[in-house]
Amino acid sequence: MNSTDKDEIILKGECVETFEPVKQALIKNFSTNGEIGSAVCIYHEGKKVVDLWGGFMDGERTRLWQENTLCLMYSVAKSISSLAVHILADQGKVDLESPIAEYWPSFAKMGKENIKVRHSLSHWCGVWSNKGANPGDIYKPEAMARAIENQAPAWDIETKGAYNSVNIGFIAGEIVKRVSNKSIQDFISENITEPLAAKYYLGVPESSLKLCADIIPNPADAIHAAGQEPDSPAAAAWTAFPNNFGPSEQNSKRFRIAGVPSFGGIGEARGMAKIYACLVEGGEIDGVRLISSEGIARAIETQWSDMNEGLINRPMAMAMGFMKTPPDGMPLFTSLPDAFGHLGSGGARAFASPSKRLAGCFVSNYQSEKRGRGVRTEAIVNAISECNI
Repeated sequence: MNSTDKDEIILKGECVETFEPVKQALIKNFSTNGEIGSAVCIYHEGKKVVDLWGGFMDGERTRLWQENTLCLMYSVAKSISSLAVHILADQGKVDLESPIAEYWPSFAKMGKENIKVRHSLSHWCGVWSNKGANPGDIYKPEAMARAIENQAPAWDIETKGAYNSVNIGFIAGEIVKRVSNKSIQDFISENITEPLAAKYYLGVPESSLKLCADIIPNPADAIHAAGQEPDSPAAAAWTAFPNNFGPSEQNSKRFRIAGVPSFGGIGEARGMAKIYACLVEGGEIDGVRLISSEGIARAIETQWSDMNEGLINRPMAMAMGFMKTPPDGMPLFTSLPDAFGHLGSGGARAFASPSKRLAGCFVSNYQSEKRGRGVRTEAIVNAISECNI
């Protein structure tokens, strides 16, 4: 492939006229904003209205992004791991108001006996540190469980919200495993992704590894200074990361097949868009029901909002496993007041608005400038808000 071919904007898929601003924003991302490979899919009123993809799967720009390319979505996985717990709650097998220790007795150690399932899902429990873990323990669920059991909460429940970047997926995983006798990866596959035929994996099958796009570092992405301070909350939260946890590790086979439940989900934008579309359609789409409308309403009810959450001091508002528009008013998903969803540190966004029956997902393999926020991601968010729906 010559340099001219590499510079060509190759965009494929479909987009209905109402959502033309999204298509134009994606084109501009490639032509002006340095995009390498990305995809966006949007559902409106239960129908797929945008399904676009383009660019390249690798930094050398030798492999075209395909219709079935899979991309790491980072912390979007937190919302799907939380959804697994909500499905069990909807089935009457988990009580969101019960202490986690009711399902996981040894969780009660170190003063955690009163932390409820709801508190963990909403990042409101103060158990974000895993200082007792060893580097690389994100690949060892049993080791993570022991580290979490031996971790005291940083503060009393419901006194401070703090983004739980690592522990939340493992806490959800222990609850799911102890209630359903299945790993959270298998539970999500059997109860969410397979019924919807959504290509999203917590643990990419060996046969699909060749479909994974490479994550490409962004020179403008400076690692959070807070995480470099040994005594910072972020450093305590990231103890379990393997050494030098960056794109090279995230592109490795061991990471892709591990299915880390907090930030290891890899899939198609259309797969995640369909999951979120199911949520705004009352829990059912294409004849498949995942959860009741009452269960969804409970899941997306705001639990706390703070201009300076406790991990890295950013504005944040949380429902139970889903982010809401933060108190600074900067839209994470769309400008719609009822929007909810989740971001991923590379720039991915999964989003929904019940009032407009709107849902979708944007992914990119070129990391964003500000760990989840950046010019290309915000261009898509702003374009969705411009659509006349």
